[in-house]
Amino acid sequence: MERSDARQRSLSTVRDTTTSVTVFTGGERTVVDDHLAAEEPVEFRIGDTPIAVLMRTPGDELPLALGFCLTEGILLSPSEFDGVDRIDEGRFRLRLASGVKVDPEQFRRNTYTTSSCGVCGKASIDAVLIAARPLSDGPMLEPDAVFDAVAGLTRVQPEFARTGGLHGAAVRLADGTILGVAEDIGRHNAVDKAIGIAAMTRWPLDESMLVVSGRTSFEIAQKAAVAGISVVAGVSAASSLAVQLAADLGMTLIGFVRENRMVIYTGIDRLATS
Repeated sequence: MERSDARQRSLSTVRDTTTSVTVFTGGERTVVDDHLAAEEPVEFRIGDTPIAVLMRTPGDELPLALGFCLTEGILLSPSEFDGVDRIDEGRFRLRLASGVKVDPEQFRRNTYTTSSCGVCGKASIDAVLIAARPLSDGPMLEPDAVFDAVAGLTRVQPEFARTGGLHGAAVRLADGTILGVAEDIGRHNAVDKAIGIAAMTRWPLDESMLVVSGRTSFEIAQKAAVAGISVVAGVSAASSLAVQLAADLGMTLIGFVRENRMVIYTGIDRLATS
């Protein structure tokens, strides 16, 4: 996969649509056009075997495919991925690097995955428990770096500003450098896209932080761990299983990051707090 070509193709604009709505304000009704976040299925195949159907926001299919393959353990590094080929509308074939062999049946999902839950379509819980990378001791972060990262996420979410219906995710270094940022109607898809973009220039993603716009579920923590990300921070709460996984892996997991307050569930040693 040519990195320059991959990066160019990764920046395709996600799409939205418009519809006529009635807004009720102060006892008065007004009919206006409203922007809606687009939601459509995408099917990824290895050879002729479908391995997943994701409900996602159209666009950025290449980083979504790369990030999905890496965080699901289908591929071990970006060098094993050579791109995607469009079969028809909504269907893509994963193009693997020369000499890379993958048994598609090992990773095939038994049903489609909704935009709200990436784990629901797993054939079994065992398929979720992918061996994660050993996490690095860093990055070491000042609290202000976490606040700035989460607050800055909204500034790189143009489609959220238009529709109010998309999640955002970003992979950042401690100095604020953004390695990858993406939006999608599904939280886990946004994470896969951001990780896919970041993986085009750096792998694994150690010494980095994943920032998400909503709650942190088990799958988001798992995807971060597979990518080597040791800090995950979110605007909202973390689930009990995400906290358990983070504690088991030595990950720093932070939630409710708003203004000057955050909740540190695990891994406080990476934060310079008194």
